[in-house]
Amino acid sequence: MNSRYDFGDIDVAQTVYIRKVALATLPRDIREQLPEGQDVYAVHDAEGERLALVQDRSLAFTLARQNEMMPVSVH
Repeated sequence: MNSRYDFGDIDVAQTVYIRKVALATLPRDIREQLPEGQDVYAVHDAEGERLALVQDRSLAFTLARQNEMMPVSVH
C-alpha cells in the first residue's frame, strides 16, 4: 500500500521509518555479505527513500536518534 498519510503537525522531515526488510528484495551483492538467517532493518525517510540498512532493529533506532531524527516502527 503506497498511500499518503496526513501526519498533522508532526515535522515529517525529521521522521524516519524503521522496518524489517525481506532479504529477497535486496541486491544480490548485499545478500551475499549477510550471514545466513540475518535480519536486516531499513531506515526510510518520509518520502519512502531508503537511507540506511542495518543488521539490528535497535541499531536502526539509535542511528536515527543520533542523526536528530524521530524514528517510528512500520510493520
